[in-house]
Amino acid sequence: MYVAGFVGRSGSGKTTLIEALLGEFALRGLRASVIKHAHHGFEIDREGKDSWRHRKAGAYEVLVASPHLLALQRETREPREYDLHDLLRRLDPVDWVLVEGFKHAPIPRIEVWRASVSPTPLLAGDPGLVALAGDGESPGGLGEVPMLDLRQPRAIAEWLLSHRERFEIADVPSQR
Repeated sequence: MYVAGFVGRSGSGKTTLIEALLGEFALRGLRASVIKHAHHGFEIDREGKDSWRHRKAGAYEVLVASPHLLALQRETREPREYDLHDLLRRLDPVDWVLVEGFKHAPIPRIEVWRASVSPTPLLAGDPGLVALAGDGESPGGLGEVPMLDLRQPRAIAEWLLSHRERFEIADVPSQR
């Protein structure tokens, strides 16, 4: 399994890039999954739906399954940060996992950076930074870190595939 992290400040284009990369991988016949870190509480359910009502009534987990969609919600009473490798083990085997957020996870990361959002990258000097994807000139001071053109997702997908050995995670046996 290949795992690539995407980090950057809010509004930099992480989600848009991941969406484009998913399309590029699909065109090549590759299966990819996404793990996204959310900093704040969020709802994936809607008030009044059965699964929302079950969760609000006190269910620890609610698993909703249909022929085409599976969703597991777990309500925790105390805040808990999940370990990325634990989350990876919960996924079915795929070719690639694209991880949005988890900026301190021990995986190779690409920072999505726009000078219009921030004058300096978040991960400058971080050994886990393998590339910077931006829409302009390199900010400099990043050493050997390549600058990828954020406006060219096909080229970024090709870069990922040509450097796949850097993204291989071998120690993630499935929990299934």
